Formats: sequence, C-alpha cells, structure tokens
Amino acid sequence: MCGILAVLGIADNSQVKRSRIIELSRRLRHRGPDWSGLHCYQDCYLAHQRLAIVDPTSGDQPLYNEDKTVVVTVNGEIYNHKELREKLKSHEFRTGSDCEVIAHLYEEYGEDFVDMLDGMFSFVLLDSRDKSFIAARDAIGITPLYMGWGLDGSVWFASEMKALSDDCERFMSFPPGHIYSSKSGELRRWYNPPWYSEHIPSVPYDSLVLRKAFEKAVVKRLMTDVPFGVLLSGGLDSSLVASVTSRYLADSEAACQWGSQLHTFCIGLKGSPDLKAAREVADYLGTRHHEFHFTVQEGIDAIEEVIYHIETYDVTTIRASTPMFLMSRKIKSLGVKMVLSGEGSDEIFGGYLYFHKAPNKEEFHQETCRKIKSLHLYDCLRANKSTSAWGVEARVPFLDKEFINVAMSIDPEWKMIRPDLGRIEKWILRNAFDDEQNPYLPKHILYRQKEQFSDGVGYSWIDGLKDHANQQVTDAILANASFVYPENTPTTKEGYYYRTIFERFFPKNAARSTVPGGPSVACSTAKAVEWDAAWSNNLDPSGRAALGVHVAAYGEAKEATDASVMNGSSH
Repeated sequence: MCGILAVLGIADNSQVKRSRIIELSRRLRHRGPDWSGLHCYQDCYLAHQRLAIVDPTSGDQPLYNEDKTVVVTVNGEIYNHKELREKLKSHEFRTGSDCEVIAHLYEEYGEDFVDMLDGMFSFVLLDSRDKSFIAARDAIGITPLYMGWGLDGSVWFASEMKALSDDCERFMSFPPGHIYSSKSGELRRWYNPPWYSEHIPSVPYDSLVLRKAFEKAVVKRLMTDVPFGVLLSGGLDSSLVASVTSRYLADSEAACQWGSQLHTFCIGLKGSPDLKAAREVADYLGTRHHEFHFTVQEGIDAIEEVIYHIETYDVTTIRASTPMFLMSRKIKSLGVKMVLSGEGSDEIFGGYLYFHKAPNKEEFHQETCRKIKSLHLYDCLRANKSTSAWGVEARVPFLDKEFINVAMSIDPEWKMIRPDLGRIEKWILRNAFDDEQNPYLPKHILYRQKEQFSDGVGYSWIDGLKDHANQQVTDAILANASFVYPENTPTTKEGYYYRTIFERFFPKNAARSTVPGGPSVACSTAKAVEWDAAWSNNLDPSGRAALGVHVAAYGEAKEATDASVMNGSSH
C-alpha cells in the first residue's frame, strides 16, 4: 500500500503552500516509507508516499506518459498490467511499475478505461494539456480514498482522512467503484456488475468453476518483488488462502526470488482458539509459521493509536483491528511487506451467524449484496489501514472482481444454511475444496463450524475492552450521550470510549459522518435486523446476539452435518 495526496486548483501555489502539501503528505508516510514524490503543475499538486512491492528500483511515483503531460499518483496493485501493456505496444514505458499502465490507458481510451483494470487501486490523474483531472477507486473499496473541498475552491484527494481533514471544509469517503471527472464535476459509477442490481441469480452451483475462480484470484496476487506471507487465523477463509497459495507458490515468479516455502502469521492471546487452529493448518500445509502473542493490556494500550490509523469509531472494527495492527508491526520487523488475507468471504457466501435466520433465498442474496457494498466501511478499511500503519500491504483474493462475479451469479438457494441437508454456513465454498484425491485441508478443518462467540484471538479480549471502557465512562456520562454526540449516538460505554478518542483526532462534523451507524445485530445490516423480532430488542454488534440462532440451527443439524463431513457432499 502507498499513500497518495492530490490537491487541485489551490488558490495559493507559493512555496508556503508547497511546504504545507509536503507536511500533509508526511502524515501518510507510514503507508509508504520507501520513497516520497511530489509533482507540481501550476496550482495542482500530486504527492506520493511509496511502499515498493513491484519494481522497487525504478517504479517511484508520480508516474507519467511519454511527454509528461499526463501525471498519475496511485495507491494499489494492477494485477493484469502485463496483459494491458500488450494493448499499449505503441507506448513507451519508463518503469516496470504495474501502475504505469494507468497513464497510458488514459491516453489511449480517455476516461473510460477504469473497468479494464484488474486490481485494487485509488488514483488521481492530471492531464496538464487542459488541466482536467480524474480520480477513481477500485470496485469494492479495498484501498481507501477520501475526497474533500477547500474554501478556496480546491479539490482534495487522500488515502487517509488525516491528510486532508485540517485543510478541507467538507470531506467524505470516496465511493468504491466510482470515478470523479473534473470535466463533468460529478461522480459516476464505473463498476456495474450484474449482482449490483440485487436481482436474484439462477446459475446452478458448479464446485469446480468456483474452485478454479478462487485459485486464479490467489495466484494473480502472488505478483511481488518483495517477501510476503499469508495471515492465517485457522478459520476456513484464511486456511483456504494459505492452502491455495502453498499449492501454487512453487510455480510462481515470487518463488524464484523468495523460495517455495510459504510463511504464515497468526496472533492471539496465549491459549486462544486462533493460535491452536492456525498451528494445526500450518503443520498440515508445511508452512513456516510465525505465532505472535499479545496481552489484553497491550491491546488496550494500543487503542488510541489504532483509532488514529483506522479512522473509525465502529466498535467491531476497532476490536478486530487492534490484534491485526499489533501483528502487522511484528510482520514488518521480519522484513515482510505484503500479506494475503481472507476478508470478503463471509459477505459473499453469507457466513455470518445471523444468516441462519434469512427467511428465503431472495432476502439472503440481497443481504449479501448489501454486505459487499459496505465492505469499504468495515473489513476492507480494517485490513488495509491496520496493515498500512506499519508499511505492510494486505491483498484479498476473495474480493477479486472475477471471483465475485462467479460467486454472486450462483443461485442463492445453494448458499442457504440448510440443517436438513447438512449444509452449514458457506457450504458451497467448503464443498468446492473438498477434494478426496488431493485434499486442500483436513476434513474437520474444512467443515469446522464458525467459532460461536469468541473473537478468535482470545475469549478475554472483548471482555477486557469492555471492562476498561467501564472504568473510563461513568453511567452519568453515557446517560448524556445523545446530547454530546447527537449523530451516531453511542449506546454502550465501549462505543462512547472509542468515540471520544476519535473526536479528539478528527473533531469535524465531516469526519464523524464518514463512519456508518444504524441498528445491527451480529454484524448484520439494518435491513436484516427485521428477520427476527427479538433482535430489535437486543442490538449487539458482536456474534453473541445470534447465540440462540446458532445453537438452535446446529442442534437441529448435528446428525446431518456429521454426515456431510463424512461424505464431503450433500447433494
């Protein structure tokens, strides 16, 4: 991950203003500690803080076309850059950077090239010939991007809010899958896949098609010129990422530089479920496994720094970001700059516990669509900013454009949790990798049901956070929450505690509006709360709210599920 900052049409383009741009860009240096770049053209500035993953020697940014009339600052990875270069043979490339294709694609196709990019990206491109500019963000919002407006008429873009919040009167999270064009002065959505309309798909489930699509998504993310590894919690999603990576690593270009033994990483409190499960998977796959421990106090001590980096006050995001933040520091200390991670699977396949209550396949599918559309506010934000805080890049194969299209075109009847058929959550994904001849994972891991209510990193982590918040926030303070914070009012002491820290770093109204609110149970959207009347009286962001659902569903399903594990199939 890199850090980008672009300021277009600033009123004062003096040396004072240039110094201010450099100062603000430095706020993003944790994202890109390897090099800093700045391009100035009249009243426009494009700044870049680089984390060098591909072509470390010559790929410094900003990047240009042949005569430097088109300049671009990019955060991200373009996995199909070699194929795109084949379409641009008349162009002269200066670097081996995967991101340089953006400048040349713009020359060739104008503003309509963004959908040709296969990857994760946020970029700002300036065409100095007419002083027009465009900004765009990847389909799902894997990379962060903010857009702001100054009182002097300037338009700002930055990878993180902290680089523009002081100087912009108003700012917002740039919507995923959109492009902004200065020519029209409008945002428009460039990403228009079939699933986006939320119409119910009808393609029959084909386990091999799903498997091949995921394998392809993993393999293309092995594009790296630096050491890398896989985040392995021992759950289904991260275990599949690790399994597929280890299977194909030996044949990749990365193996030529860094060897064919995969490195895996896990963090948890001593004795936590994740550590045990991850060790078991790592032993099975034969990875070089790195196990990190942290204490509840170390996590609590990091909370302020975590909130500064991830730029949210959402309770579940902060809970999950803290261990990831601590682990990323350890990973970077080992010389690793890129990791693969398992985010996105629960949204695509309905893996959260509350999906047991989906009344029909239509509601199930529509909820998965809503969950994917909001990933940039939750898991993508966490995965990107927790790792970028220490100059580590996280890649997420489940959120591959092509894989999402395949997975979201399947008739959702196949995704439904059906105890009578022995189908637990994410059964189609488990079944797709259930290969008797050449197993990806042991059966008991492949069909392991979701941890009931542990946070995985350790049962006492969330309780420790709540106890700490209870010491900081009195009953009287919480009673006045609706007056102090009328927007997205915190309803718990833990939520109030996080909010006070956030407001200290980001005091403007625009900042608090970048964080979502509304009723939720066990990570659901507000709409899914309607699935069970009891939920509206028990709005808990953690999985605990779905306890009855989980126990009841699995109680009914036990015999059928055991049969599924034995057979690996439930057709």
